[in-house]
Order: sequence, then C-alpha cells, then structure tokens
Amino acid sequence: MALFIGLMSGTSLDGVDAALVDCDTSRPPQLLATQAVTMPDALRERLLALCHADQASFADLAVAEDAFCRVQAEAVSRLLEKSGTPRDAIVAIGSHGQTIEHAPYGHDLGIQNDAGPAYTWQMDNPSLLAELTGCHVVGDFRRRDLAAGGQAAPLAPAFHDAVFRGADEWRLALNLGGFANLTLLPPAEQRVPVIGFDTGPANVLMDAWYGRHRGGRYDPEGAWAASGQVIDDLLESLLREPFFHQSPPRSTGREVFHLTWLERHLSGQEAKQDVQATLAELTATSIALGIQMACELVSAPAPATLIPCGGGAHNIDLLSRLARHLPETALVPSTDWGWPEDWLEAGAFAWLAHRRLEGLPGNLPSVTGAAGPRVLGGVYAP
Repeated sequence: MALFIGLMSGTSLDGVDAALVDCDTSRPPQLLATQAVTMPDALRERLLALCHADQASFADLAVAEDAFCRVQAEAVSRLLEKSGTPRDAIVAIGSHGQTIEHAPYGHDLGIQNDAGPAYTWQMDNPSLLAELTGCHVVGDFRRRDLAAGGQAAPLAPAFHDAVFRGADEWRLALNLGGFANLTLLPPAEQRVPVIGFDTGPANVLMDAWYGRHRGGRYDPEGAWAASGQVIDDLLESLLREPFFHQSPPRSTGREVFHLTWLERHLSGQEAKQDVQATLAELTATSIALGIQMACELVSAPAPATLIPCGGGAHNIDLLSRLARHLPETALVPSTDWGWPEDWLEAGAFAWLAHRRLEGLPGNLPSVTGAAGPRVLGGVYAP
C-alpha cells in the first residue's frame, strides 16, 4: 500500500475534506477513509471577505491562512484517529489550499493584453501544515501549470481519467461544487484526448441567494428551487454572459459569478423562489451547453454515462433538471466505482501528491491548455 491524504476546501467554503487513499500503482486509486471538518463561521466569513477583495492587509491574510491551516491539520488528525492509521504510514499529504482568486486571463476576464500576468492564488501554508501534522506535504499544485501557459484548472480530470474511464463507452464526470467542471472520457481503446473545462456556476449562486433570503449555507436537496418557476427572460439574460460561449480551455470563479453579477440582471420585482429556480436552471443549462461543446470538439456522441460528483450531486432538483437536458445519458452514482460523490476532489489531491513524488505529470494539456505535461506541486518535509 502507498497511503496518501488529500485535503480539499472548495469554493463553497463549507469545510475541509480529508481523504485517505491507497495510491498503489498496480490498480486504480482506492478510497480507504474520509473525514470532514466544518469551516468555522468566523473563518468562513473572513475567507469570503478576502475572495476577490480589492484590498486586504497582510495581517488579515496571515490570520486567515494560519486559521485555515489549523483546520486542515485538525482534519488530518481526526482522519488518522478515525481510520487507526499511524502517522508514519502516510507517505505525504496533498493540500490544495483555499482558492481566494483565480484569474487565468489576468485581472479582467478577456482583456489579456491589458490585464497583466495571469495568476491563481490558493491560500495555504504547506510549511506550517508539515509542522503541525509531522507529515510530508505537497502543495501549490496549480501555478506550475499556469507557468506553462495553462489555465491551472481544472486539475481533477486527470484523476477522473484514472478512476472512471471505461473500455467501450463515452463517460462524463461532472463535478458540482461551487462551480461546475466536466471531464469527457473516451473509451479506453480510442486515441482521443480527454476534454475537461469549467462550465460555469454550480452551487455558488444558488448558495449565496439562499443564504441571503432563507439563511443557512445551501438549499437542501434543491427544495426551494423546486418550489419556484423559471423566469425565462432572466435565464436568457444570464446566459448571455460571454464565458458560457467561450471555447475551452476555460476556467472561472467568483471573480465572474457572484451576487453583484446576478443583481445586474434583476428588476427587483422577481419572487425570490423564482430567482432560485432560475439559478438552478442556469446551472443545468450551462452544463448541457458545455457537454455539447465538449462532444463537438472530439466528434463524440452524447455520453452514455454521466457521473455526478461534489456537493451538488445531493441536489435532487438539479439532477432532475440535468436529466431533462440529457435524455440520452444515464446519471450513475460515483459509488459504483467505489468513490462517494463528496470525496472525489480530496481524493484527487492525494493522487496528485503521489504523482508529484513519483515525478509524474499531474496536468492534462488537452484540459488546461498548458504547453505540455508538467509535474505539479512543491514538497515540504516535516
């Protein structure tokens, strides 16, 4: 066995997920144990305030980074205790960090000549995490791909390829976190590149609208959205956002999609639950548009199987909307491959840490647009 821990905190800022993964190269990566630690409310609010902030003090950044790393260390400690795994059995921890800003085109989307260098920033302190856990840590995965001219995102498609690719059918892995990203996987025998990119918002707008008007962090099972009616004119207006029509490689974040962006499209007279229903339909429609775009790029048929992953895989209303948009595609739970939907991203960073220590590339240039395969991440000894 080759035991690695992957840590992930997504754009929804719900908490830190820790996954214990066996990365033995003789078989696909195996999930052994999991642990989630809820993000403390005060830290979540601090991180949200820092996301795409025009100004932030070094002290604010240092306090948030320290607190975030300590939540990660708690997740590792609880995972080891829960699984009965000795600390010295862990080869390394793969830490994604917390995305604060993602600007692969520079500061202003689409104005590359005037926007300065592309950048992406995941708040983390791998040195402190190594000190707190006593384990080797692999961190800072994204910037190596960015340095090679890539988008630095999404990185999960390489892991999806390792876990989900089938022998004789087209499959699509769909991560539904704060944002949605897809991975179109050809049959194993076909020499066709894996296609993957962000399709747009998944939960980020729905969560924010729900939090503002109902309280809480998310709409359980999409029940509030299901109670509303889609506002067709609003949906059409939202779908005019240029990102939805941009050819891949592409990635996005809160820099583009946030409540202020939504409010620019509202008259103020809409029923709140109808806006929520429209946001759910926006997610489903933009995903369907993305799938169509991905299939056209490689002349693929509609995928036979779609595998929902991430927190949005629990949203019954969203899944039903996706099913209506994709009548030729079966939605199949990721548990059929031994991976519960909530643990794919954390598992991916355990696997990417393993790739780093083996000196193997972790990116897919066909996904990110990088100049070629690159070994991702830096290594921090305890």
